[in-house]
Amino acid sequence: MPQATFQVDQEIYREKISTAIIRHNYPFMFVEHEGIRDLHSFLNPTVKPITRNTAKSDVLKLYKRERDKLKHVIESIPSRICLTSDLWSSIATDGYLALTAHYVDENWILQKKILSFHHMPPPHSGPILVEKRHLSLTDTLFCGGEFFHVRCGAHILNLIVQAGLKVIDEAVNKIRESVKYVRVSEGRKIKFAECIAQLSLSCSKKVCQDVPTRWNYTYLMIDGALMYRRAFDQLQLIDVHFKTCPSDDEWVKVENIAKFLKPFYDITTLFSGFHYPTANLYFHGVWKIQMLIKEEIRNSCDAISSMAKQMKEKFDKYWECYSVVLSFAIILDPRYKLQFVEFCFKKLYPATYVDRVKFIRDKLYMLFEEYMCLSSISTSNQSSVACASGGDNIGDEMDEFDIYESQHYGLTRNKSQLDLFLEEQKFDRKQDLDILTYWKANKLRYLELALMARDILSIPITTVASESAFSIGSQILNKYRSSIVPKNAEALLCTRDWLYEKGNIKFSNEDEEDEELAEDFESIITTLKNSSNDSHSSFS
Repeated sequence: MPQATFQVDQEIYREKISTAIIRHNYPFMFVEHEGIRDLHSFLNPTVKPITRNTAKSDVLKLYKRERDKLKHVIESIPSRICLTSDLWSSIATDGYLALTAHYVDENWILQKKILSFHHMPPPHSGPILVEKRHLSLTDTLFCGGEFFHVRCGAHILNLIVQAGLKVIDEAVNKIRESVKYVRVSEGRKIKFAECIAQLSLSCSKKVCQDVPTRWNYTYLMIDGALMYRRAFDQLQLIDVHFKTCPSDDEWVKVENIAKFLKPFYDITTLFSGFHYPTANLYFHGVWKIQMLIKEEIRNSCDAISSMAKQMKEKFDKYWECYSVVLSFAIILDPRYKLQFVEFCFKKLYPATYVDRVKFIRDKLYMLFEEYMCLSSISTSNQSSVACASGGDNIGDEMDEFDIYESQHYGLTRNKSQLDLFLEEQKFDRKQDLDILTYWKANKLRYLELALMARDILSIPITTVASESAFSIGSQILNKYRSSIVPKNAEALLCTRDWLYEKGNIKFSNEDEEDEELAEDFESIITTLKNSSNDSHSSFS
């Protein structure tokens, strides 16, 4: 046994244990496992083993310390904070509410932090999440709370597409059954892989099985199956038990469906991206969806037309009136501004686009005026002091200067920051622009407008960041730890988010679920080729 050359700092050791439990989702009792204790003692005999109760206490202590740090950070940020909330039920059917903060930090980087993960007794109804009366009474919301509530873009997209998929269930069902057939056993996988190899088909896509509640998996299933269409046809010729292969007409129908769904998939990916999307992506994405639905209603294919009609009903219910505050974000993008909103509405509503644009513009100016009022209140005391110490004659001279400037240089000085920004020449639309970097660079030119842009651009398009908490929650509150008390679950989940997630919103269990649903036939074909080569080598 190696001899220890130093005395272990027990406090540091215990903190390392706590961070390991939080980061890797170890059970508290692992500190009492004989193998773990033996390993630590081997590395340094001065280590003092701890109990599971001590481990719990240390995790809670680390949670409280990091929570205090986060409070300090939030108190110091110059922008407003957007909150998203969502409900989730654990494997034991206990309800939890995740509250997530979204903000732009002092470096103008978009951030998200889970603030709490509280146990929530029933009822678990939607109205609970949108209750805002207590906030309105304290007058803490801009414009009386008019822009307080924003719907989740990804959730609405899911509702829209699911409505369309109900129409074409029969067309997709054969694909679904065919995918299930080739994935059900090792023998069938090998037989299908042999078909792919014989036809020399590309294996750049996996054969995916869909999930009823996640329409994007249905799209991936169809898209993957289309690549292996000839292999499915070949399998039907050599396997008498394979009876669900689509006909030629059905393949064409499914191909049209895939083309129709592709833009929806792309926009869902954009809205729910791994890299945190800013709010300026919203308006253009929703407009593209509306234009697509409008065009496909007239499609000569009855299936596509029926899908589009069903989708339009859902679209009109949730998005016919675009989110006003998220529409501001595209106007504050120097590549688009108000002209883009006008262009989009004119394409959709030729008869009423002027009124729609005016409505958005008026609301934008109303919000900007609130920022100007807040700014004038915060600087009024300083101005009063300056005037009191300067004397009357200086004020008279400055008033005279104002008149001179107005007469000789026009009314530019009377224009607001928002006026000047909207009148400036737009940037090249094809330019790859980080919009937060733009506003960071122009914060001195447009003091109040930059503050407003900062707040608007931090509004999340979706609640995916909040829902990501449930990915961690499902690991913490799994079937082996379903009875963990809520305060410990919150400590584990929140501290992991603060220390290790760093704004990312995709977690390992999602990757594992993807692997379970997708079959990589390229690896099977490679194994078959290697086995064949080995056999020839042995024979020779």
